[in-house]
Amino acid sequence: MQPTTLCLPMDCTYCYLPFRKAKNFMPVAVAEAVAEAVNAWTADDPAFEVVWHGGEPLATGREHLASLMAPFRGVKHSVQTNAALIDDAWCEFLQGHDVHVGVSIDGPADMNAHRVTLSGHPSSRVAMRGIERLRRHGIPYSSIAVVSDPDPASAARFYEFFVELGVTTLGVNIEEEEGVNVGPKTADAGRAAEFWAALADAWRANPVVHLREISRVLNFAGAVLKGQATAPAPASAPWEPLPTIAHDGGVVLLSPELAGFTDDRFGDFTTGNVLKTSLNVLVAEAEQRTPWITEFWKGVDACRATCPYFAFCGGAHPANRYFEHGGRMDGTRTRYCTTAKIALLEGVAHHAREHRH
Repeated sequence: MQPTTLCLPMDCTYCYLPFRKAKNFMPVAVAEAVAEAVNAWTADDPAFEVVWHGGEPLATGREHLASLMAPFRGVKHSVQTNAALIDDAWCEFLQGHDVHVGVSIDGPADMNAHRVTLSGHPSSRVAMRGIERLRRHGIPYSSIAVVSDPDPASAARFYEFFVELGVTTLGVNIEEEEGVNVGPKTADAGRAAEFWAALADAWRANPVVHLREISRVLNFAGAVLKGQATAPAPASAPWEPLPTIAHDGGVVLLSPELAGFTDDRFGDFTTGNVLKTSLNVLVAEAEQRTPWITEFWKGVDACRATCPYFAFCGGAHPANRYFEHGGRMDGTRTRYCTTAKIALLEGVAHHAREHRH
């Protein structure tokens, strides 16, 4: 759910969002339309989660965000925030609404240099101020970090930063070429694999943080060794529906990074709008309503037929295919899957070989 496109006070250099400086806010009617479908789904899935992300969800304001959350029943609410706006009042709101908090920060100040404010200033100080308020109120939180330079020499210091923050879970994303963040990225596969191996070394030495990517590899390896199915985990499989609801009610499936973009062949990438059609229908009829998904399936089939890593990653994700392959969805390997999936598997495998005794 995108309560607003506005991202205050940030202007990260790698951000893919095209309208992050625009004050677009989600009407309550959109949330009510989504909740009509979601409240029925929660009967079958009591762990159902609604994630509010943006833009910066806290830029929506407490009163309006509360009104957007109000129609939902039996769901777990989460926010993914840059933490800059968090004060005591927000902490009380998050606790009062039982909201899980995810903080976006990329590590120590020198590694966080791509996360700058709208005025071009470093953001680490304001982010850490918000994080300190979360800690003071006893609010647990996870983190997502973007790594623009997967330097193996920095992996241990990177990991220990999050240990010291006391995060519950850490997700690590290699910077992607998508949306308005265009241009070739410099990370090569070999260096990325060394980074993942060094990160696994740091985690093994002090395994107090749940490291999302390491867990994916270990779960995959465990399934292989036990002769179990090795379908990619929902969080990493590109074919999971994962509907993203834009601020205006438009629904983008499979890839939230496509929200807000248009294409001569594919239009605005949405399957429709919840203000006009039930979310149940938009999910069930996605392929008929969205021509890019059919082309994407061809790419998944091509990955399955040609890539030995398919069982782990499930094929390149839609946005990476689209933005790296000149607007095509049926391409195969991307720079992102090379550095963030293949290198991840090889790096953790190298770590395991080095520590097998």
